[in-house]
Amino acid sequence: MNQSTNLLDELSAFRGAPPALLQREVELLQRADVVFTGGQSLYEAKRDRHPNVHAFPSSVDVAHFATARRPLPEPADQASIPHPRLGFFGVVDERMDLELLAAVADARPDWQLVILGPVVKIDPATLPRRPNLHFLGGKLYTELPTYLASWDVALMPFARNESTRFISPTKTPEYLAAGKPVVSTSIRDVVRPYGDLGLVRIADAPQDFVRACEAAMTEDRSTWLPRVDAHLASMSWDSTWAGMKALLDAATRRPLDEDEKSTAISVPVSEDLATV
Repeated sequence: MNQSTNLLDELSAFRGAPPALLQREVELLQRADVVFTGGQSLYEAKRDRHPNVHAFPSSVDVAHFATARRPLPEPADQASIPHPRLGFFGVVDERMDLELLAAVADARPDWQLVILGPVVKIDPATLPRRPNLHFLGGKLYTELPTYLASWDVALMPFARNESTRFISPTKTPEYLAAGKPVVSTSIRDVVRPYGDLGLVRIADAPQDFVRACEAAMTEDRSTWLPRVDAHLASMSWDSTWAGMKALLDAATRRPLDEDEKSTAISVPVSEDLATV
């Protein structure tokens, strides 16, 4: 039986993960002919556990998010929020550094921090509450560009813990496709390649994160944006699917028994509303 397994995150590291999850993964890998990982760091963690592992980091629908590069009608729940606006979209869970978020809000009370996404697996009462922190709840994928369009900086204030060790945030190329300068904590799959290429600013300590946001607001987009677009040019979902299909086709060329058939097995997606 020809089978593929898609590993999109290290789910066993998430809060409340079932103890049997690791054993289930072992069983999946034993049955799979080809394994795909959703990022480079996860590939590096799994490549010695199977002979046919391939990394496919997040792709992006550039056309969809690039609509945020032009003025769009303001969503009603964001229209009255002053500028500068620094925004995040994604699930609000143990992967978000809430202390960092609060520290940035306290350091710059004139900045407005807009957070889009459902609160999952954490008590909403633990969220920091500040006049300049705006938790607007989950939004549809189709709505995201209308919020992004008027953000001054896009944020990825991820905590550095076991649940973020192998994440490859889909929002990184989505923010960039929208033409927004990005500031992130030092998540490995953001540092490599986006930080190393100077496309995303990386900072961890609150004071450093604030300084990085200040620098992002004065980004010279005339030189930065062409480099962003050049990097995103090869990251379409069509290109990703073509690469995966070629590997699947290669895996199915071996002789099959009469009653064998192709089956796809996927580990559940652990990302956010439409993306991490």
